[in-house]
Amino acid sequence: MPELPEVETVRDGLARHVLGRRVEDVVVHHPRAVRRHAGGALDLPGRLAGRTLSAAVRRGKYLWLVLDDDAEEALLVHLGMSGQLLVRREDTALTLPPPEHLVHPPTPPPLPLPAAAPGASADSALTADSALTAESALTAEGALTAEGALTAESAPTAESALTAAPGVPSDPERHLRVALRLDDGARLWFVDQRTFGHLLVADLVPTADGRPGGQGSPVPALPEPAAHIARDPLDPDLDRAAWARRLRQRRTEVKRALLDQSLVSGIGNIYADEALWRARLHPRRATDRLTQRAALELLDASEAVMREALAAGGTSFDALYVDVEGASGYFARSLDAYGRAGEPCRRCGTPMRRESFMGRSSTFCPRCQRPSRG
Repeated sequence: MPELPEVETVRDGLARHVLGRRVEDVVVHHPRAVRRHAGGALDLPGRLAGRTLSAAVRRGKYLWLVLDDDAEEALLVHLGMSGQLLVRREDTALTLPPPEHLVHPPTPPPLPLPAAAPGASADSALTADSALTAESALTAEGALTAEGALTAESAPTAESALTAAPGVPSDPERHLRVALRLDDGARLWFVDQRTFGHLLVADLVPTADGRPGGQGSPVPALPEPAAHIARDPLDPDLDRAAWARRLRQRRTEVKRALLDQSLVSGIGNIYADEALWRARLHPRRATDRLTQRAALELLDASEAVMREALAAGGTSFDALYVDVEGASGYFARSLDAYGRAGEPCRRCGTPMRRESFMGRSSTFCPRCQRPSRG
């Protein structure tokens, strides 16, 4: 799942490519991608057509595009496991990362993808004899335009939700879920192989602390569905001392606390392992046994690793994470903990250990990150 550095890389790309552009029309190719939008696939195109994208904002793993200058609504995006926002222009081909650019952790090989189903391109319209009625469009896997017309999209199968084989980029047109056409001819695509991500138009509500909603925000507001999300380690408005006190008041394990998006946002399994390794803390260390200094050092470590990952364009293990121009990040080459089970610790040489944790795993050094450290 994309974490803070990957989502911030996407936000920065959107800020450079689409701000100030007006949405000309919208095509929903898969209703699941807008399942959390109150009006569903029939309503979203009309809510976006004619609106200007005035700001690109991120808090943690949530990303939104402020609509118009009055900043009352935003297009909220959560990338889920495999979501991508790609900017494509008529005169340029989409750039995909070459296989050799990708670095992969030692994970079991995924099942192969089935061959792509033949059919029309993602932007082509259905012929008259295969057009769906307005009533059937509510449950169909077709694409809805602002006028209610339909475009072709093959129904996803259980097999198509599987991760692509390492080094094999997913086909962006095959997994295109929502397409926005902008007034300068560019198209903003939401591509999602696993369809766990989603888009919706949401009201902006005031932030609890009266400060800007997130990175790139011009106003102290954020989308209502993201109001519970805490500030992240890169947010200049994060009260670091207060955060450390809240962490120490929790009666839980430190890694579990790092993954709690209501305490600190943007950290997932990759960067939790990396931050804990840098701070020399065992993933199961009790938060109420941490000193204030140790808690602040953990926050510093989280910020440092995320800034380094951001400078590298994020972490890509396969083609499921790319920036808005289709390029993958390369921070995977610099990981100190995640995915390095059995390899020597970069500090002391002890083999790194991997343990199950919350349905996932933790990778740590049993010597540098002893449970008793605090």
